Amino acid sequence: MISLKTVKNAFLLSVLSFTTFSLLYLILTGRGNLIDIGGFILKVSPYSWALYGISFCVGVSGIGAAWGMFITGTSIVGGAVRSPQMATRNLISVIFCEVVAIYGIIMAIVFSSKISPVSSAKGYSNSDYYTAFSIFFGGLIVGLCNLVCGIAVGVTGSNAALADAHDQQLFVKVLIIEIFGSVLGLFGLISGLLITGKAVNFEGA
Repeated sequence: MISLKTVKNAFLLSVLSFTTFSLLYLILTGRGNLIDIGGFILKVSPYSWALYGISFCVGVSGIGAAWGMFITGTSIVGGAVRSPQMATRNLISVIFCEVVAIYGIIMAIVFSSKISPVSSAKGYSNSDYYTAFSIFFGGLIVGLCNLVCGIAVGVTGSNAALADAHDQQLFVKVLIIEIFGSVLGLFGLISGLLITGKAVNFEGA
């Protein structure tokens, strides 16, 4: 039976081989000038970059929250079999995971407030591209931080549930570690605000 890891490695190897072959083909046939990453970036509409960033922010944050709740929820249900009273206390771990998704929603609202219609016939200005790129990378940073935060809170919350089922005095000690793990999402939120702090609304050329 082929494992999931083998399929993933084969897929990554195929993509890497195709990319390498394509680049070498263009270079060896004298058409290396077609490899224009900067031109490609500028050809994409600023609205697309901004919407990609908002999508990453909400989507990846939701994945992090769901992943964390999956990890900690299974342990809470399993531990409740041995110690039913611990289930209510450990719901705080699920709340921490849900906060990760709320961070993503809040930042998506902040990012979307900077998107406005452009009526200029000359197209987009440099500030429009700056705003679009800042929203894209800000959303990417927020989403990745929330993904890591959700996993960290889920793993820590899972261990907190198992420790609480074994000894109730261990719950508070492990909860402190979980609180520090949840702060990672707040770091991402602050980073997103800093990245887009000087971005202005779309105004056109």
